[in-house]
Amino acid sequence: MRPTDWTRILAAYRTPILSRSLFELTVTLVPFVTIWALAWWALSISAWPAVALALVNAAFLVRLFMIQHDCGHGAFFAERRWNDGLGRVLGVLTLTPYDVWRKNHSVHHATTGNLDRRGTGDLPTLTVREYREKSWLGRALYRLLRNPVFLFGIVPFYMFFLQNRLPVGQMRSGWLYWRSAMATNAVIAAVLGVILWLGGWQVLLFVFLPTMLLAAATGVWFFYVQHQFEETVWEREADWSVQEAALNGSSHYDLPGVLRWITANIGVHHVHHMASRIPFYRLSDVIRDHDILAQSKRLTLWESFRCARLHLWDESRRKLVSFADAGRRAA
Repeated sequence: MRPTDWTRILAAYRTPILSRSLFELTVTLVPFVTIWALAWWALSISAWPAVALALVNAAFLVRLFMIQHDCGHGAFFAERRWNDGLGRVLGVLTLTPYDVWRKNHSVHHATTGNLDRRGTGDLPTLTVREYREKSWLGRALYRLLRNPVFLFGIVPFYMFFLQNRLPVGQMRSGWLYWRSAMATNAVIAAVLGVILWLGGWQVLLFVFLPTMLLAAATGVWFFYVQHQFEETVWEREADWSVQEAALNGSSHYDLPGVLRWITANIGVHHVHHMASRIPFYRLSDVIRDHDILAQSKRLTLWESFRCARLHLWDESRRKLVSFADAGRRAA
């Protein structure tokens, strides 16, 4: 079946179910707030239980981000104003200005897998030829960026704590994106100020930071593994199509049930890219009904860890390769 044929088939799954959306929001937001409060209270006993609870709560923050993600695609509610309203509120909790993120993410969907349109809403990826043509300093910086410790340790902090404070990528695109970033920043500052006033710096250090940092690292890992796997697809503009890139350039990250719940089925990423208006809670229906999609680009949890060793796109072999592999081919 051609990728374009799936557009008609998947349209049947696009309609949000209001009761289900409200249920999913409730079972995510209520535990998140409750665990936050428990972690805050636990500080009166010791920092250790507070940190442990904060780390557990990262799972619910990841899920809240995925709900915000659905809102950005107009998939969580039938009406756009409700999607946008909830998305902006959740953007405060996730430290992500909703309108800025939505615009950048739409560019990601429109350009994923396109070698000639890299640079917005994706992770830097060089071809083998581009890497070899760089100076020693350029190669060293790229190696640093693609180092797993840097990529999943430093980059998440930079993205969510620094980059998101300005409308990066939309600086000249109008007042809406500045307003989104600055309004989100103002509300975040006010919330953190109240927390500091009521609970002191310990709440920020032992409750807020652990939750945010683990959730941010998890988010970057998922964004990475959904497109940075060995058999992904990258094409030059002349040969690129959005449907082909969606189906074959995005993975089906087949996770254990609890991880699927935490990440709101975002691992069914190839389907999401083919039909981004499908609510996350209906993606599992698609996989159940269409086994060919369940098996396409399937990546297990154990297999996914090997993806961290991939660094460069080899245009001749049409696969992602490691620095070592590219070096052996050049020798």
